[in-house]
Amino acid sequence: MNGDVAASAGRFGILSATVEKQCWGFMIGSTLFAVGSAPGFAAWAGSSGANLSFFIGAWFFTGAAFVQLVLSGNATIVAADGPKQFRGEWLSAATQFAGTLLFNASTAAALHADTVTEERRRVWTPDAAGSVAFLVSGILAVIVVGHAVRWWWAPRDREWWATQINMLGCLAFGVSATGAYVTSAGDAVSDAVASAGTFVGAICFLLSAALTLPRRRDAGHAPATTSP
Repeated sequence: MNGDVAASAGRFGILSATVEKQCWGFMIGSTLFAVGSAPGFAAWAGSSGANLSFFIGAWFFTGAAFVQLVLSGNATIVAADGPKQFRGEWLSAATQFAGTLLFNASTAAALHADTVTEERRRVWTPDAAGSVAFLVSGILAVIVVGHAVRWWWAPRDREWWATQINMLGCLAFGVSATGAYVTSAGDAVSDAVASAGTFVGAICFLLSAALTLPRRRDAGHAPATTSP
């Protein structure tokens, strides 16, 4: 490698898409969501502090989801009978990425929403839609990994565990969105359910990403189908 090529590689290496960056992005984002929804944190830091933690965490989610989308490969393949069809792995990653963008919109609006209408339209609606997108993404990931292991049951497989835990996280985020619905009185249906769902979901996503993180012996060969 000549000097110019080496310099170029070093300069743009930070922009390369790797499974390690994907996993660390999800782990950092999950940690921030867990902190923001941890029992007592909002009382200590205030709702603004919790919302800021969610806002920053959502951007780490988005960055990691974009890396995963890039790593997922081509969107379509040519089927055996001729026509093109979407790849499940790409659909899962693309749906997840769309969900993170919705979370960006929701967490940004939560920083300054001060009316019931704003909380419903600009905070809860994209949050609920993002949770649905995560749920769809999680189901697709389970299907992809299920086909890969053939029998849908592979407790000795790290990727299988990562996918199952990720699915639990998606379900928990859905529960959180249900509890966070804003009534006409301006109150959430259940702050406890919303916080607990977010906290459990964040921990699940953290564990899923940690399981997906390549070990030294298989660095560069880890799957990119899960987390969250």
